[in-house]
Amino acid sequence: MRRRDLDGCPIAGALQMIGDRWTMLIIRDLATGPKRTMELHSNLEPISSRSLVGRLRDLVKDRLLERTDFGGNPPHIEYALTERGQVLVPLLEALRAVGQSLECNECEDRRKRRGRYC
Repeated sequence: MRRRDLDGCPIAGALQMIGDRWTMLIIRDLATGPKRTMELHSNLEPISSRSLVGRLRDLVKDRLLERTDFGGNPPHIEYALTERGQVLVPLLEALRAVGQSLECNECEDRRKRRGRYC
């Protein structure tokens, strides 16, 4: 993701890093532990593989995720939150609370569709 020079506001800077459609959902899925690329892809439908890989690459570059390549054929690559990325977990909880209070979706709906809560 291309970064722009902004007015120096920390909110604007943070939103440049995490404010797109998929970033916080990737963080949500990694908050429970490391995942392979295809695990993330299956949880984040309808994201394209290209978009997911691009976001993962940006998040690694921003030091929010670490990428571990275990080699093999097919490649075994896992992504995990870094200590810096863990800072976003309380924000996830706040977003969940806002979504519930605004009656956007119910976690129970997700559990029925995906077999687990958000």
